[in-house]
Amino acid sequence: MSEQTKADYIDDVSVDEEWDAHPSQSELDEAVESLEASGFEVEVVPDAEAALDFLTEEIPAEASVMNGHSTTLEEIGFTEYLTEGDHDWENLHAEVFSIDDDQARAKARREAQTADYFLGSVNAIGREDGTLVAADLSGSRIGAYPFAAGHVVTVAGVNKITTDEDAARERLQEYAYAFENERAQEAYGVESYPSKELVFRQETVEGRTTVVLVEETLGY
Repeated sequence: MSEQTKADYIDDVSVDEEWDAHPSQSELDEAVESLEASGFEVEVVPDAEAALDFLTEEIPAEASVMNGHSTTLEEIGFTEYLTEGDHDWENLHAEVFSIDDDQARAKARREAQTADYFLGSVNAIGREDGTLVAADLSGSRIGAYPFAAGHVVTVAGVNKITTDEDAARERLQEYAYAFENERAQEAYGVESYPSKELVFRQETVEGRTTVVLVEETLGY
């Protein structure tokens, strides 16, 4: 099926659009400062094209690359680039989903969590305390974030910046989940649920986790 964006579900959910508001410049600066204080590398880029350029330059040749599902990665063109672009990376996602046997594919998905570079997004960011919040049903998207992957790169529109951890978790529950539930039903025929939630408060390994903040509305 074709890639989907939030616009495909906007008429099917009832949410408070204030959760998608952009921060002021001072609030964005505060988010960057707090995230860096929490041990994250931060890159602020103006648009989706610049975000894709950053990723293609950041990931070295011959690195193994895996990604969890991310509407944001689809919107900036990374998902397509990983599949069809001119790069020398090892595309673990393609390798995993080329496996026909269910048990073997599940095993390969777990092993792919240890990729050199694991890419995805988050559902919300706390600007005051430098926290990242994300959740999914199976954990396959966020499982690599805390420890397994060599490097983690999360890409998020500035619309995901909230005040603090509590607000970030509220955004996840009250806003992002509504869209993900619609997407899951269309894509997989089942409802989703934020059953496995990650609050990423601090990165202790220097240079391991990078947050790319895009000054556009991306994802949900």
